[in-house]
Amino acid sequence: MGTTLLILIFHYLFTLCYLSAGVASGATRAALTQHFALQDNAADISAKEGSQETLATMIGMALGMLLARFTMGHPIAIWLSFLSLTIFHMYANYNAVRCLSLTTLNCERSSILLQHFMKTGQDNSETICMAWLAVLSPKQVSGMEHVLPLWITSWSSKATNFLHTRVRIGVRVSSLNHHEMHSFLQCAGSQYLKAKYLLLEQKGIVNIVMHKDSTGTDILQAFVHALVMVNLVDKDTSADIESFSWMDKHYENFVLKWKTLFHQEGGWEITCCNDGKQLGKLQEGGG
Repeated sequence: MGTTLLILIFHYLFTLCYLSAGVASGATRAALTQHFALQDNAADISAKEGSQETLATMIGMALGMLLARFTMGHPIAIWLSFLSLTIFHMYANYNAVRCLSLTTLNCERSSILLQHFMKTGQDNSETICMAWLAVLSPKQVSGMEHVLPLWITSWSSKATNFLHTRVRIGVRVSSLNHHEMHSFLQCAGSQYLKAKYLLLEQKGIVNIVMHKDSTGTDILQAFVHALVMVNLVDKDTSADIESFSWMDKHYENFVLKWKTLFHQEGGWEITCCNDGKQLGKLQEGGG
């Protein structure tokens, strides 16, 4: 009775994991298909990908039956084959993802771009006008981006400062406590008269409250502003005032470089907003 119950529990658990993996796989495949559809031919790419997957599955089934015939009656050989092929499959998938060079911005890519942008300008004072225009290309950023979760890879990259993990965008005003609400009201009446967002720094975490009429331009500016503030908080400076000063001096140059790279092959994908300004698409997650 106990064994049967345990089998049923594992069966439903593995079924749940399988269905979750299917949902994640479908969402990821749709995003990657759209990425490769450079000529708006997503349907054509999806059809070809399906045909290739069917052919690969048929070849894999044939080779699997051939391998099963040779390893029949040899448990050690069966386990060695299973483990080696599984490790190779995971290694191949990891390297396939590493080869991707996505041209849209997510939180981590924005953080990588900004840190390089600020570091380059500070390290080269003689050519500071050109240095502040130094923005990495999508191919360069893809080599620095993490494929595995940060809690797995953070131990091997202690020198990296993950600024985006300390920014919370889209915070509700109703979720703030009394002390945070007091700071929030002070900010609202000081330097945020023209901006359609508010930044509230608490214990090294920057919360972003967006205006209901904010556009894509405002969201991008708010996120970059929050990353600058987080970076300045670590340097024991007046982060609020210094971040505003940085945005006034360098934000336009930052966006201008994206616009320049857009006209080059393999540059960042940018979209035109209603106000006519060019900006990078800021997407949630890793898409």
